[in-house]
Order: sequence, then structure tokens, then C-alpha cells
Amino acid sequence: MARICVYGAGAIGCYLGGRLLAAGADLGFVGRPRSADELAEHGLTLTDLHGGRWRVPPQGIAMATGPAGAATADLVLVTVKSMATGTVAAELAPVLRPGAVVVSFQNGLGHAETLRAALPGRTVLAGMVPFNVVSPGPGAFHQASAGVLAIAEDVALAPFLPAFTNAGLPLEQHRNMLPVQWAKLLLNLNNAVNALANRPLREELSLRTYRRCLALAQAEALALLDETGLRPARLTPLPARWIPRLLDTPDWLFARLAARMLAIDPTARSSMSDDLAAGRPSEIDWINGEVVRLAARHGRKAPVNARLVALIHAAEVSPERPAWSGAALLAELEAARRFPGEDVVMARHAS
Repeated sequence: MARICVYGAGAIGCYLGGRLLAAGADLGFVGRPRSADELAEHGLTLTDLHGGRWRVPPQGIAMATGPAGAATADLVLVTVKSMATGTVAAELAPVLRPGAVVVSFQNGLGHAETLRAALPGRTVLAGMVPFNVVSPGPGAFHQASAGVLAIAEDVALAPFLPAFTNAGLPLEQHRNMLPVQWAKLLLNLNNAVNALANRPLREELSLRTYRRCLALAQAEALALLDETGLRPARLTPLPARWIPRLLDTPDWLFARLAARMLAIDPTARSSMSDDLAAGRPSEIDWINGEVVRLAARHGRKAPVNARLVALIHAAEVSPERPAWSGAALLAELEAARRFPGEDVVMARHAS
């Protein structure tokens, strides 16, 4: 049986690894000592929005706290935060066996390229996790939205496909992952809006003023992608370019037209919101920041996404957790769009 290593025991890593373990895969984790202690005490309890439930007891979990835990792996799933990709690449380089397959299941773009540059002789593939995972308690991880795992097409995946299928997590292969990654990133632009709103995702998306904030960020990104000739993949019933218009519809109409988008656990928040709550650095520079970099490469500006980057960075160091009202955040982003380059907060975040 092929051995799998999940490198990064956060919410996504624990959920994917736990589902694979529950289905009988030969799998181990590499994570921080804090995560090792949590899993050693509580094991893994996994649930999803469809009512599924899986349990892996502590004695069924192999957990290492250093890169040597990946030395015997045939497949490594990298699930660390974006800012840790370079570190993980350097850690894996001296221990990973020749011929191993490495998959980046991370937010943002370019992680597979970073890993590939550091890992010659290994197959490195881009992957994408479309669903949100939350942790309702120690050792517990809940898939709070729907979607199918996506991965770059490669013959090297053949030995591992049955393990994912048996776990109920089939891998959908794509010849070109960049349109898929951009489609996911467009949806992830809501992470910043949700974090600044400080509300559950379903509640935030049910309110038009917050949706209009997301629509501004998406429309800005889509205009830049049009200039590059890149067409995002279709991950939702609607093409990506139609979603900003849907977001701007009245609440009652959005609720009827976008029921699937609202099929989210009522307590779920974005990972960026969780990062702010825990006092951790966020992935904003690899999400909205990617739009800002795309604009810069083409001599353009992305003022809406740049403002969201700035607001999240300000929230990361703020002594109090911000909770922007939809109207205040929308006014802030509209002001940024009208006056690009201005570094003055135009509206306060009082609700």
C-alpha cells in the first residue's frame, strides 16, 4: 500500500488526512508539537455538512513533529499556510525520497512552483481544496461547504486515486490548474470581507452590502484576468464573470438564486477570520495580494483588493478585533476605487 504523508496538521490537513485514515489509508502527519499533543489526546472526529461522521482514535494516528516523518512517503500532501511554503520546501528537500509525489493543497498561486524548484526528481503538482473546514473543538474538524478536490493531471497519481475515492474524496484531474486556481481565488476574495465583518459566512453572504464588497473585489480581478486572456474555470453553477452581478441582487432574490452558495454550516467562518481571532498572520498577501501583484505586472492598480489587504494587515495588529458593518466597508472600498492610491481610511468600522 502506498504511504501518504500530510505535511501540515491544520484544519485542511487534519480533515483530509483523517478522512483518508478512516478509509484505511497508510498515512502519517507532520505538524507542530501543539497539534501532536491535541491529536494524541483527542484523536480525530470528522463530520461534514451532509451528516457524515468519521472517527480515528489517538492510537490510530502517526504524528511526527519534524520533516523526517515524510522520509518514507510515496505521496506528500502539503497543507501548510502559504507563508510557510518556502520553509517546507527546504525541509523536504533533504529527506524526501526520489520519485515521491508532492501535492500542494494550499490557498493562492505559485506554491507548486516553489516546491518544484526545491525538489528536483520528484513530481510536484498543484491541487485545490474547494470546501471550507472549521474546527468546532479539539481534534474535531467539520467540512462546512461542498466541492470536489481538484488536482493537476498526471500519470503518477494512479497509485493513489483509489485511496481518495474510498475516502469519499475523489480527485478531479485537470490538464491546466491555473484557471481552476484563479476560480478558487476569486471565491476566496470573500475571506477578507468575512474576516472584517466578523460574522459567520452564511450570515455575511446573506447581506447585500457585504456581497457588494465581494463583488467589487471580484470584478476588479476579473477585469485584470480579461486583459491577460485567462478565463477562470467554472466551479459553481454560474460562470465566474456572472457572479459579481448575482452578488449585487437583493437579499430575497440572492437567497433563491444562490441556495448552493449559502449551503454552509451556520457557524462556519473563513480561515482568515479564524486567523484574526487566534492572533495569527493571515494569508491575505496570497489571496487579495495576488490580485494586486497581477495588476502591478500589467502596469495597473487594484485599489479595492489593495485596500482589503491593508485593512486585514491593520486588523492583524489591532488590539481589538474589527467588526465592520456592510455599509461602512462598502463605503471604504468604493472610496478606494474612486481615489486609488490614497492611504486614508475613509470610514470607520463601527457597526
